[in-house]
Amino acid sequence: VLMLHAADGGHVTFAPQVATLASAGYRALARDMPGYGHSAPVEPYTFKALSQSAVALVDALQSGPVTLVGHGMGVPAALSHAARGGDTQALVLLPPGHVPQTYYTAPSLQVVRESIDKARALVAAGQGDTPERFYDINQRRQQPVVATARNFLSYFDPASDAEMSITAGKIPASTPVMTVVGENDPLFSRLRGYMADKLPANPKTQYLEVGGGHLDTARLAGEDVVKWIKGAVAD
Repeated sequence: VLMLHAADGGHVTFAPQVATLASAGYRALARDMPGYGHSAPVEPYTFKALSQSAVALVDALQSGPVTLVGHGMGVPAALSHAARGGDTQALVLLPPGHVPQTYYTAPSLQVVRESIDKARALVAAGQGDTPERFYDINQRRQQPVVATARNFLSYFDPASDAEMSITAGKIPASTPVMTVVGENDPLFSRLRGYMADKLPANPKTQYLEVGGGHLDTARLAGEDVVKWIKGAVAD
C-alpha cells in the first residue's frame, strides 16, 4: 500500500493508517514524492512530474498488488496515475483535495482565479517560464506560490490533469475506488457530484463518510480502509 501525501508532506496524517495497515499484514509505505512535500524541489516542478513520481514509486514496489492511497493533493496524483494506465489494483482517496475548477468559479476563491488568469496571460505573451508570485487557498488558508506561469497552470488550470472531476472518469472501470470524506471537510457536501459520481461503475467501489475534518480521516477510517482493501484486491 503506497501512500501519496498532501501538499504539506502528510506523513503525520498518514501515521495512524500506516500502523493499522502494517498490523493487518500489509507493507504500508508513506514516501515523500520527489520535489514535493518535504523533499527539495526538482525541475520541472509540475503536476505531471508529481504524478510521474507516483509511477516511479509504484514501479519500484512491484513485488505484488499495489494499492494507492492519496490524501489531499495525493488524490489527483493517484487518479492521474490510474487514468494514464499506471499499474495499480485499487485506489483509496482519503480524503480528496485540490479543486481547480472550484478555485476558478467560486467567488470566495477569487484570488486563485486571478492567479490562473494571470498565468494564462503570461503564457500567451510568451512569458510562461519566468518565476512569478501567484496564490493558492488550501483548507481555507490563502498562501503565496512562487512558480513559473506554465508550472502553476499544470496544478491549477481547470482543464488540467490536476482536476479530479476530469481524471475520475478516465480511470479504468476495472479499478475499484474507495472514497472517504469527513463531515467537517470543506468538500463534504458536494464531493459526490463533483468527483465520486464520475468514477466508472465498479461493484467494489465504495463511498464512506466519517466524522471529523480533513486531517482526521485517515485515523477515523483506518479499520474500514483495511477491510475494504482486503475485499477489493482479494482476486
